[in-house]
Amino acid sequence: MSSNTTLKSIPRSVIALGVVSLFMDASSEMIHSLLPVFMVSTLGASALAVGVIEGIAEATASITKIFSGVISDWIGKRKPLVLIGYSMAAFTKPLFALAHSIHAVLVARFVDRIGKGVRGAPRDALITDLVTKEQHGAAFGLRQSMDTIGAFLGPIVAMALMFLTADNYRAVFWVSFIPAFAAVLVIIFAVKEPEQHKAAAKKPFPIQKSELAKLPVSFWVTVVFASAFTLARFSEAFLILRADVDGLSPALVPLVLIVMNIVYSGCAYPVGKLSDRIGKGGLLMGGLAVLIVADLLLAKGGNLWLAFAGTVLWGVHMGMTEGLLSALIADKAPGDLRGTAFGVFNLLKGIVGLVASVLAGELWASYGPAETFIAGAIFALIALVGLWSVRGKHVQ
Repeated sequence: MSSNTTLKSIPRSVIALGVVSLFMDASSEMIHSLLPVFMVSTLGASALAVGVIEGIAEATASITKIFSGVISDWIGKRKPLVLIGYSMAAFTKPLFALAHSIHAVLVARFVDRIGKGVRGAPRDALITDLVTKEQHGAAFGLRQSMDTIGAFLGPIVAMALMFLTADNYRAVFWVSFIPAFAAVLVIIFAVKEPEQHKAAAKKPFPIQKSELAKLPVSFWVTVVFASAFTLARFSEAFLILRADVDGLSPALVPLVLIVMNIVYSGCAYPVGKLSDRIGKGGLLMGGLAVLIVADLLLAKGGNLWLAFAGTVLWGVHMGMTEGLLSALIADKAPGDLRGTAFGVFNLLKGIVGLVASVLAGELWASYGPAETFIAGAIFALIALVGLWSVRGKHVQ
C-alpha cells in the first residue's frame, strides 16, 4: 500500500475542483453558520423544524446524486453535470436573503441541495477518473481539505459581516453569492475532463441488473457501513444550537463552524495520504472513537468550553472519515460505473441522514440537547462494532 503521492503529482483539474469546493463551501457556510439561529430567533422555528429542514435538504442532495451519477456514466461526461450543479447552487443563494418564513427557507434549501446533488457524484467520479488508484486517498483528502478551508473562511466572513451590519442576517446571505459565482467561473475555465471521457463510446444504461451486478460485494458492504455511520452523525446545525443554548451570542455563532472546519481541514489531506500507505479501516475506526468522545462532551454541555471541545473533536472525526469513505467507494467501483457507484452511496447516506436529523430534532425538542448527543454516541458505537466485524475482509 505504498504511495509516493505529492501535491505536485495531483492533476491540475483535481486541484481546480478543490478550489471550486473552497469557493462554494465558503458561500454555503456563510449562510449555514447563521441559518439555524436565524430560523429559531428570527423566523420562530423549533429545533424539530430545523432538524426536518436539514434532513430533507441533505436527503434531497443525496437522492439527486444517484441520477446525476448514472447519467454521467451513461453519456461518458462529468463536467457538464458538475457545472449545472454548481450553477444551480450559486443562483439560489439570494433565496435565503429573501426568505421570510421557514417554508421559504425549506424551498431555498431544497433547490440549493438539488444543485449539490447534481454535481456531487459526477465530481467525485471525475476525480477518480483523473488519478491512479494509489492516489485516491490523497486526491479525495485534498479536495475535502480545500472544501473545508472554505467551510471555515465562510463563517469568518459571516461573523465579520454580522459585526459590521449590526447582526443583519440578510446582508450576509446576499454577499454569499459572490464566492458561489467565482466557483462557477473556475469550473468553466480550469476544469478539464480526461481524454478517454471525451471519446467515450455509447454505454448501456447503468440502472439495469446486468450493469449493477458489476458492483462487487465489498462495495455494498461499504455502502451499508457508511449508512450506519451517517446515522451516528446528524446535522452540524445541532452543534450550532448547542453553543447557542450554552450562551454564545448570535454574532459569534459562526465560530462553531470556524473551529470545527479548521480542525477538519487540517486533518483531511494528511489522513488521506496516510490511508494510501496503511489502509483505511483502522483510521475509520479511530474516527468513530473520536466521534463518541465528541458526543459525550457535547451531551454534558453546560458551558462553552465543553461545547467547543466537543466541536474540535467533531472536526477531527470529520477529517479522519469523510474523505476516506469517498476513497473507499472509488477503490471498489468499476471504471464505467463510478458515477453510479457514488450515486448509490450518496442515496443511501441521504436517506439515513434524513432519519438522523429528524430523530435528533425530535430528541432535542422532547428531551433536550444531552439526550440528542448521547443517542449519537450510541449509534457511533454500533457503527464502530460493525466496522470491526468487516474490517480486513471488506474494508481495508
